[in-house]
Amino acid sequence: MVLGTTFMQRFEEYCPQWLAEERDPVGLQIGTLHKEIKRVMMTLDVRPEVVAEAIAKKVDLVIAKHPPIFRAIQTLTADDPQTKMYLDLAKHDIAVYAAHTNMDIIDDGLNDWFCEDLEILNTRYLTETHRLSRSLITCHIPIVQQAHLIAKLTTRFYDLAGKIQISQDEHFMTLLVLTNQVSTIVNWLVKEEICSEQVDIKESTDEVTFGIGRVGTLATPKTLTEFSTQVKEAFDLDGLRIVPVCPERMIETVAICGGSGGSLYPKAVAAKADVYITGDIYYHTAHDMQAHGLAAIDPGHHIEERCILTFVEKMVEWKQVEGWDLEIIGSTTNTNPFYFN
Repeated sequence: MVLGTTFMQRFEEYCPQWLAEERDPVGLQIGTLHKEIKRVMMTLDVRPEVVAEAIAKKVDLVIAKHPPIFRAIQTLTADDPQTKMYLDLAKHDIAVYAAHTNMDIIDDGLNDWFCEDLEILNTRYLTETHRLSRSLITCHIPIVQQAHLIAKLTTRFYDLAGKIQISQDEHFMTLLVLTNQVSTIVNWLVKEEICSEQVDIKESTDEVTFGIGRVGTLATPKTLTEFSTQVKEAFDLDGLRIVPVCPERMIETVAICGGSGGSLYPKAVAAKADVYITGDIYYHTAHDMQAHGLAAIDPGHHIEERCILTFVEKMVEWKQVEGWDLEIIGSTTNTNPFYFN
């Protein structure tokens, strides 16, 4: 039996709520996690059609990129399709959890997957969102357990890859961790009977930053037309919008921010990007981009559905490692409201 709380604890170790932007309504939005779950569905949006799919497939937990409740609800009636879907979810005991900007910000998150798809290299953050301190945890670990423990730690806890050191006598292990994760990691080490509660914890002068969006370079410079075609093919699009600047300019430095990132275009200008990829670009914002010499490609907001495939793969891996008896599926409902004629 797998509890929803247990499953989401593992999810949040990879995609923590504390990385979401301020006032972003992430986390559990509908229902309860204090129940057994047998089927989990990943989706970009929670729309009435997605809810119908979840009901038909007997889903217990829906994980969505876009929070279905973003603003306060004034009424809850079955006459409004938007609020009726909330009632349907409650009626069928389907919990809904949202991971929004935290999914954009995490390392190995949505913007990184976009960069992989588009072969954007040597990436850095478009804009910093968090700056956090680190601490050192030192504990006695038997040599025979160390290799297995390192593998579990680096796949389970956020930002631990490359942050584990073994002492010269090979009996002590030191972890460089985010300070806000110290108690969680120590509790896990004790629970797994890997070490006793006698651990040494010290502050580190090291800091770590997180950010939204990415800036990187193409291995081979391309024209705007060539790169736009690459974007179109990478995301299997019927069409996209292009904000052109200097057609003869070659595209080498690329800024990207999934979703609706038009307001961040000054960051792309400051990063000396040749082109900025984001969705929902406004008419006047496009003029501002052109005035600053920044070309742009708008592939739409819906390319964020990329999260479904990758998160299903990751959750299946967690399921196998933990030995959980449950099914992980991705929504097959197309929630894109636009098409090109």
